[in-house]
Amino acid sequence: MSKQLRIVYTIGPEDVIESYKCWKNGEDTSSQVSMTFSGHFYDVCTALDAFGYVIAEASSKEVIRDERFIVERRLLPFNYSTGVFYHLRQIIRGLQLFVSATKFGANVVIADSGTTHWFTLLPLTWIGIKVIPSLQCTLWPKYSKQTLGEKINLKLSRSLFKTACHSIHAVSHDISEQISQLTGGIHPPIHEFLPMYRRHDFANITAPSDVRTPLRILFAGRVEYDKGAFDLLEIAKILLANGLKDIVFDICGDGTANQPLQKSVQLEGVEEFFVFHGYCIKQQMREMFAKSHAVIVPTRTDFIEGFNRVVAESILSGRPVITSAVCPALSYVRSAVVEVPPNDIPAYAAAIHQIYTDHNLYEQKQLACLKLQEQFYDINNSWAAALNKSLSTIKS
Repeated sequence: MSKQLRIVYTIGPEDVIESYKCWKNGEDTSSQVSMTFSGHFYDVCTALDAFGYVIAEASSKEVIRDERFIVERRLLPFNYSTGVFYHLRQIIRGLQLFVSATKFGANVVIADSGTTHWFTLLPLTWIGIKVIPSLQCTLWPKYSKQTLGEKINLKLSRSLFKTACHSIHAVSHDISEQISQLTGGIHPPIHEFLPMYRRHDFANITAPSDVRTPLRILFAGRVEYDKGAFDLLEIAKILLANGLKDIVFDICGDGTANQPLQKSVQLEGVEEFFVFHGYCIKQQMREMFAKSHAVIVPTRTDFIEGFNRVVAESILSGRPVITSAVCPALSYVRSAVVEVPPNDIPAYAAAIHQIYTDHNLYEQKQLACLKLQEQFYDINNSWAAALNKSLSTIKS
């Protein structure tokens, strides 16, 4: 007889309360373009008659319960901490997860990247709980040296990925390769997945305008230094120096670098290159994709990247992408990308100039987008499909 599953899922800063309420009403969230992972979780638990407990990090505490689910937004200890206090916070979060899982009577725990240090999940396996790491980011920066903290964390976590966990979810080939590198190729099954989208969310996005005065380049997501936000300023200065003025960067998002970037743009005299839109919900993002000609993702090598969803959303909108191999998403959509070397600001400027002047190249990249879209609609590539594969061997 199959066992009834009691599953704890700890996730990052997703608004799981909003996601749950929308899921309950058969709706998608308005704040996120892609389908939410917590929504996938609710679907899978319901289909398997499993009980679920979702824990997400948040700035304010909130808990809701029904006959099947507990959904909690949990305050972070030592929020915005760095250095030794960051590592202490991550260990405390692991201990909190252990207590929550045991009180809930969990037989499965799924943990997303960043929710705790991986090695803190090991005690769960010692008491018979099946642990499934769900990696939304690489284990270490692909093009940078590991810090001492990363080396210690990975050494302590190696046994989890090698033998202790039940299975592993990974959002890119790059992550799977790092797991194999960490474990010497000996590890439980890895189930790769992709961000998923609804066709109707992109159905009414018109083709890019033939009018390229100005050429509109979209930057969407967290406005941070390591996401390349300040590289856009340097790119604009190069374009201006080369006499190319008909370029506009539409900045959609917020972050710690947002205000400093706006001030620097004014100081450098390149205001005409930038429009700052702030955080945009789903409908606003549809409008921004429709206005754009291309999307830029200049993530720097010191950022631990996963699968940048903006890359997928650009492809689904029929917009070519300018990015580097720092983004693991590149390997899934390379034919629609103008690829540049990591951190190479002049190369980014040259890529924009190339898109602006070479209409044949732009059309080639645009047509490639159409051929790459289906993978982001195929439910067999979803996190839910990966979870079903993992749980099928536990429930039986």
